[in-house]
Amino acid sequence: MLPLLLLALAQAPDLILHNAKILTVDARNSTAQAMAIRGDRIVSVGTSAKILSLKGPKTQILDAKGKTVLPGLIDSHTHSLDASMFEFDHEIPSMASVEDVLNHIRNRTQIVPEGDWISLRQIFITRLKEQRYPTKTELDEAAPKHPVIFSTGPDASLNTLALKANNITKDTRSPTGQPGKVELDAKTGQPSGILRTYAAFVKDVPSGRQPTDEDRRNRLKLLMADYNSIGITSFTERAATPRHIDIYRQLRQRNELTTRIFLDYHITNPNGDWPAIEAEIEAASKDPLHTYDNMLWLRGLKVFLDGGMLTGSALMREPWGTSEIYSITDPNYRGMRYINQQRLTDLARASLKRELQFTAHAVGDGAVQSLIAAYEEVNKEFPVRDGRPCLTHANFMTPEGIEKMAKIGIVADMQPAWLELDGATLIKHFGLPRLRFFQPYATLFKNNIIIGGGSDHMQKIGGMRATNPYNPFWGMWVAITRKPRWTDQILHPSESITRAQALRLYTINNAYLSFEEKQKGSLEAGKLADFILIDRDILTCPTDQIKDIKVEATYLGGRRIYSTPDPTNQK
Repeated sequence: MLPLLLLALAQAPDLILHNAKILTVDARNSTAQAMAIRGDRIVSVGTSAKILSLKGPKTQILDAKGKTVLPGLIDSHTHSLDASMFEFDHEIPSMASVEDVLNHIRNRTQIVPEGDWISLRQIFITRLKEQRYPTKTELDEAAPKHPVIFSTGPDASLNTLALKANNITKDTRSPTGQPGKVELDAKTGQPSGILRTYAAFVKDVPSGRQPTDEDRRNRLKLLMADYNSIGITSFTERAATPRHIDIYRQLRQRNELTTRIFLDYHITNPNGDWPAIEAEIEAASKDPLHTYDNMLWLRGLKVFLDGGMLTGSALMREPWGTSEIYSITDPNYRGMRYINQQRLTDLARASLKRELQFTAHAVGDGAVQSLIAAYEEVNKEFPVRDGRPCLTHANFMTPEGIEKMAKIGIVADMQPAWLELDGATLIKHFGLPRLRFFQPYATLFKNNIIIGGGSDHMQKIGGMRATNPYNPFWGMWVAITRKPRWTDQILHPSESITRAQALRLYTINNAYLSFEEKQKGSLEAGKLADFILIDRDILTCPTDQIKDIKVEATYLGGRRIYSTPDPTNQK
């Protein structure tokens, strides 16, 4: 009898959570009262009576006091390392108007030595009160003795000294093989200061104080702690260079990660010599991190196919139309394309056959159509469904594109934030009919296409302070309500989704996007014990309270990594 008793004691749970409303997010969206955890895994989920009967002498008991419990939340799209370093040199205040931008630049002239660059990145014009770029004249007045670059995504506005420093004139053309355009003033014929794909023209801009590896690790740990505080236990780093990967590797080796991370390797020059590009993809597939590790896994590859919706450079099927907002003067302009169709297909094929999930930044419907066509072409050679080929952003969709996604198994990584933050500007520019399939969440769910919710977090630490907010509950609220700020309109209400569907965007669906739906994303026996306790029931609270949900405790693999002061009794 003694060996059996010892075996029973050894198999007793380390932790039991009970007296809870557990939203398991399983296939049936079932609820439970309790779950038992041994090591880093869930061993049983059920009623409080059933789970408490498994208690052993060393089992810790967590009374949830009726709180709602969710799976740990997952963000499908971040640039976390860069975001954590964004204010390493100096703090960047929030800016809501062109005058805020100019005041910040004026303040920087008092600190930055005369003649040195002043750089302001990722302040999106769609989110400024005036909804436009600061002009060259305004930048000249704010900083007459400093070259200035105001960059927003791939595009930028420069002052006169910055244009001169890069020898940019009305005759400047982008280097052969590189996309890019110097916008000209309609009256003078001279550069207006606005550059499309500015990297084709602008030399490296000094970025201030340079961090050490220790600085980078510490800043990233600070950001991960903030992620944990709003319930995030996993994220996808969507454009990891070898330098990024090295920092993540260091943290993994030190056992200092508090989130699980899926890495997308970033090909920085996809238009380069093909044998070299293919060798780079092969090297990524041979990296030791390509072997599955539930804390850090290199399993994807990403390129940039078009420009941005927020900057006026996304590749559209139809012309953008002239626009004061985006400073577009060419009525035939359709946006920027960075990779030709054949190379895009070659990249997708080379990645998928090496078990690297392929994705491309594809914002406009022209880019989305091209990426789907590349996947279709590869699918003729071998089935791509198991490789889960991905669309990143995919803001502008079409019914025929959605049909093809369902047919061959394409998934999508999408960002609800832009619907709320930028929807009013898009309505103003494009009109409602052209936005019929803008972020069509309900249609995608109806067609059984797996889509995940992400933030595209790029700057600053703080769930609602970041330029692209990364609080998942706010993202869920946006997908449910579809109400852009600055307007009383609901942007095509037929595309609103239910609360249960919105929760799936940030849990099981994102686990599927990273090939880990059997490991995490729902609270079921055998899965990793990643879960959170929240301060109200997301399924029943007033709709406008969803965005205000607070996390009281976060657990990663059964280990508490965040807690408000004594939110529950644990003994």
